[in-house]
Order: sequence, then C-alpha cells, then structure tokens
Amino acid sequence: MAAHRLAAGSADRYMTPKITDSSLYGRQIPAVATVIGRKREFANVVTLTLRVDEKTAADTNFTPGQFNMLYAFGVGEAAISISDLPDNKGGIVHTIRGAGAISNALTFLKKGDALGLRGPFGAGWPAPRSRDVVIIAGGLGLAPLRPFINQLMQKRSEYRSITLLYGAREPQTLMFERDLRRWKERYNVQTYITVDSANAAWTGNVGLVTSLLDGLTIDCSNTAAFVCGPEIMMRHAAESLCGVGIPKNKIWLSMERNMKCAIGHCGHCQFGPAFVCKDGPVFQYDHIRSNMFVKEL
Repeated sequence: MAAHRLAAGSADRYMTPKITDSSLYGRQIPAVATVIGRKREFANVVTLTLRVDEKTAADTNFTPGQFNMLYAFGVGEAAISISDLPDNKGGIVHTIRGAGAISNALTFLKKGDALGLRGPFGAGWPAPRSRDVVIIAGGLGLAPLRPFINQLMQKRSEYRSITLLYGAREPQTLMFERDLRRWKERYNVQTYITVDSANAAWTGNVGLVTSLLDGLTIDCSNTAAFVCGPEIMMRHAAESLCGVGIPKNKIWLSMERNMKCAIGHCGHCQFGPAFVCKDGPVFQYDHIRSNMFVKEL
C-alpha cells in the first residue's frame, strides 16, 4: 500500500467531491463534547473519552482510522485520530500527545470540561480480504490502529493469523499494555514488541520495529498489512514488507499532515495530487509510494 507515479487521469479519484456528499464528510458544525474520562498514558500523552452534547447529537459512528477535529476553546482546532471503538455509552475516545499550543490545551482538559468536535473525517482502514493480517505500529501510531484491531477481534474467526509488530522509544512509553495482553492471550494475536532504548528491567527486543520482520513467516500471497507510525518508519516498513513479497496494493499506511478544514478545501494537507484529510489519512501504498520518497512533500 511496482513503483510508479500516478498515471494520467488517475488523479480523478482525488477530485474534491461535492460538499453534499455525506458519505465522505462528517459533521461540519462543531458539536459540544464533554470529557467524561481521562487517562494519562505517560508524560505528555493523554487518552480522553468524550460524550457529545445530546442537544447537538453528533453521529458517533465512524470507520477505524478516521479522525475528528477537536477544538480547544480559545486556542484552536486540531485533527486527532479516534483511538478506540465507542463504549457502551457511546463515548468517543481520542489519544493525544501534547506537542503544540492546541494539543497541549487538549491534554490539559479535565473530566467535566467542554470542547468542540467536528467529524468524523477521512478514509479509514479497509476490511482485510486476506486470511492473514500483519499490523505494524510505531509509538503513538498504535492509537489509530487500536479500534481497527478491536474490530478484527470481533471477527477473529475470519482470519487465520493476525500478527502485531509494535515498537516504542522506551519501555515506559508502551501504549495500551492491557490491550496488548488481551489481544495476545484471548485472541491469539502473534505479538512482537521492541523498544529503541531499554532500561535494566527490560528483557524484550531492542531495535527498530522493522527488525521484527526478520525471520517472520508470512504467506505473502494471502496477507494484508496495515502500518501507522512516524513517516520514516512507515516508509521503511512498507519497503520491507514489499521486500518479503507482499504486493504494494495490499499494504495500507496512515499519513499525517497539518489539517485545517478537514474536507480538502484549504490545501494545507495536500500530498501530491491527494489531500490527506479527504483521500486519507489511510492510503494504499501503491497510490502514494512515489511521493513517499519526495523530500518535504
């Protein structure tokens, strides 16, 4: 998800649809949401569970891999991936790393605080059409994959094998450890974890997440792969997957760019002929591979 640039005319699939196409766009006018749950994952990373004001009744249905625009009142709006399936009360879950004024303001929200919410937007992870699934996550990239993995668990019998390769900077920055254990122990997900830098207590793998592919037995003719993490990691992971024989059209990546409008009008997130907010953030690798090697695109 053959190295090639988009053929003439292929950019048509990236043309901006009419704004009335509700299948492509979520709620345009922000709903008022309230923080009903807050969990600090580590350092500056927080998971918020939100409930939308019943008066505005935003749709909480979404495809795993999509994102919402969250508005911190008086500060601004940012695109944040949805990081879990809705709970039984319809709670909407987002995991946020404080890295700038807006994301920091969102991570400082407490239970009972209000914020604005637009969405959901974008293209999510497609349902695998292969019996085997490989998932590669780097750092906070596990968050957009988490609802997708939980969705796969609901249909676990449909897949022969599911393999998760997950890399973090340090043991203390591993995300969703309870989920990692549950996926492995209850659903027989082959789980391999590595860290870039280990402490004295760490007994697991040390190294890049792509190194976990070494020695992995993959039925390349019947495997779909899904990758999310830092862009350089995704590029190397996708090329490694291609190197072991998985076709480029069976690899999907979740891209990240600065987003403003979320509907493909402002151009902030343009990526070659595509817009990450509208045509992505999940892309098939063969559609974007050539652009992955263009510096500063």
